[in-house]
Amino acid sequence: MHYLLKDDMRIAGRWHLRHPIDEHGEKIEPWQFTKSQQLEPHGTIRFPVKPDGLALEFTLDAFLTPVVHGRVIQLFERLGIQEVQFIPIQVEGHAGPYFILNTLRVIRCIDDARCEEVQYWKPEDGEPEKVGEYRFVAGLRIDPSKVEGARIFRPWGWPMALLISEDLKQAMDAEHITGTRFVEA
Repeated sequence: MHYLLKDDMRIAGRWHLRHPIDEHGEKIEPWQFTKSQQLEPHGTIRFPVKPDGLALEFTLDAFLTPVVHGRVIQLFERLGIQEVQFIPIQVEGHAGPYFILNTLRVIRCIDDARCEEVQYWKPEDGEPEKVGEYRFVAGLRIDPSKVEGARIFRPWGWPMALLISEDLKQAMDAEHITGTRFVEA
């Protein structure tokens, strides 16, 4: 079984991370962190916090970039999970350590028939490079026979989704990693 790893927005008084910026205060392209590619960041990446509040160990910023506390890295190391890159960052007003969780694996596994709804880009949408790719997915469901034992990955065609295995979910629960919400996929 696999789960969509989400940010628990129901936590009262929680912080909210905004658009990532560089050391000069210039906005950084946020979608690079959902492409599942090894990155070589240049300079310091910072996340403004607004509103400020309870710091969490797992958070999705305004662009679905996963930000994690160093405790998550320790857990992944203990579990031998190597399908990720942790990019050091600063969260304004919070000591950390914090990192972007850059997932490096993409698997073609969405089960269209079991999803609530899927829509594809069509030629008439005016985005020729996207034709045939997912435009919208609701109620994401995957075909577990296609995940090849992966423990953390993004589904091909829908990079805003972050999926984890049941054993990783259980480990995060056992460690009481704050900020997580799991939805069966």
